[in-house]
Amino acid sequence: MFILIAPSQFEKHSRIAIEDNINAKYSNRVIQKIGLCICMYDLLWASEGLIGHGTGMVNVNVEFRMIVFRPFKGETILGRISSATPDGIHIRTDFFEEIFVPYKELPENTEFVHNEQAWTWIVDGEPMYYDKNEMVRLQVIDETWNDQMPDSAEQEALDKAKKVSPYNIQGSMLKEGLGVCLWWD
Repeated sequence: MFILIAPSQFEKHSRIAIEDNINAKYSNRVIQKIGLCICMYDLLWASEGLIGHGTGMVNVNVEFRMIVFRPFKGETILGRISSATPDGIHIRTDFFEEIFVPYKELPENTEFVHNEQAWTWIVDGEPMYYDKNEMVRLQVIDETWNDQMPDSAEQEALDKAKKVSPYNIQGSMLKEGLGVCLWWD
């Protein structure tokens, strides 16, 4: 990998300038089949910088490690309910919003209440609600990667209309202990 350091950053210590540029280039970005890059963990190696002709930019080859969000299949994660539809429940974390639990992955005797826009789990005749903003525990069952590189100008226009997320997680709340955390604590 390489990064470019602008002349305006020459006043910074080299290591700080390199770290800032790595974070600017990769943080809060999804890299296909890698995950959501959160921030740089550490710098393993950096070459001497080479000044580009005519630009004054310094090209530095680097090796580094990133903190990446990509839960593995079968992992149990925590999130908050952001919304519910007849198709299922949308979950978010503090830094990731593309988690979905389809209705088929909710426990038996779970129903969608249209006027509440919420799912309920009926246990012994009593409804237990999956309320918006409730903390939930779910198991990751699948992930979907959507390539963001357009094939043509037409494809780019279609993609802008669709606004497909580059990385989605599908979860399940079927097993005991999964679902709204308050039910199990």
